[in-house]
Amino acid sequence: MKKVALIFTGGTISMMVDERLKAAIPALSDKDIISKVSGIEKMAQIEVIHYGAYPGPHIVPNMMLDIARVTNELLSREDIAGVVITHGTDTLEETAYFLDLVINSEKPVVVTGSMRNGSELGYDGPANLAASICTVCSEESKNKGVLVVMNNQVNAADEVTKTHTLSLDTFQSMDFGPLGIVDSDQVIYYRNRKKASKIVTENIENRVALIKAVAGLGSEFIDYLVDNDYKGIVIEALGRGNLPPTMLEGIQRAIDLNIPVVIVSRCSKGRVLDSYGYQGGGRQLRDMGVILGDNLSGQKARIKLMIVLGVTKDVGEVRQIFEKDLYKKI
Repeated sequence: MKKVALIFTGGTISMMVDERLKAAIPALSDKDIISKVSGIEKMAQIEVIHYGAYPGPHIVPNMMLDIARVTNELLSREDIAGVVITHGTDTLEETAYFLDLVINSEKPVVVTGSMRNGSELGYDGPANLAASICTVCSEESKNKGVLVVMNNQVNAADEVTKTHTLSLDTFQSMDFGPLGIVDSDQVIYYRNRKKASKIVTENIENRVALIKAVAGLGSEFIDYLVDNDYKGIVIEALGRGNLPPTMLEGIQRAIDLNIPVVIVSRCSKGRVLDSYGYQGGGRQLRDMGVILGDNLSGQKARIKLMIVLGVTKDVGEVRQIFEKDLYKKI
């Protein structure tokens, strides 16, 4: 029987409704949660690591780096087959993607949580935890990077996003669909994920910001970031990767100061490309020195830029890491 490490970081899976507040708060212990997973002793040996009882919004990138350290220590042990991490769903995709970038192991790592707390009918935490353990125990889950398992679906960390505020099937891979499913305690994979990039680092750059482009937006937010010593900027651009012309002055100022500016799309599907040549179009932006971020969401592009800037401050190297094998050179 395989041994699986469970790292509990908190989230809704560890919450119940406080009668005084009439709202959910951390209340369930790790032991309480595990006791609700019927038959867990038949799936695997479990080793519990209590990291904390943090709501999703309380997780910050430095904590993600620390969770990666704890996970790597567990993966280095011969007796550990893989790791399951419980997490609040609000920032789950960011932590999962962070781990996917910095952890390089053939052993499975799964991040999971729940949409309903322990006081609600249909509390989904135990089922998600059981499916996650099944996923880790499957030999087919090796060499697939970090996975997100919720609602009996297995998704890749770089593809999945939270799409709904309350639905149990909130985590979706918008462009490609899930890698597979968990059915009757068996993991069935229907496709492979694209090769995951790895960035080995023990440092990150926290001063990276995310801006969402909207009609008529100017350079004021970019100027603020530059003036306040931010080291990287990610912009969720319009459509294919285009911006209002009023943002160009600020972008050029940032680029002239060797601050990398990464462009992704605010659309939920598709990748950015320098296919428009008008003022503010993707071609002009790329000619200016903007870096294209493929199909990453804004939040994931920010995570990646934070990690990359922990390795190098050279804008050319940052571009190479983001655009390699994805875009033609200009």
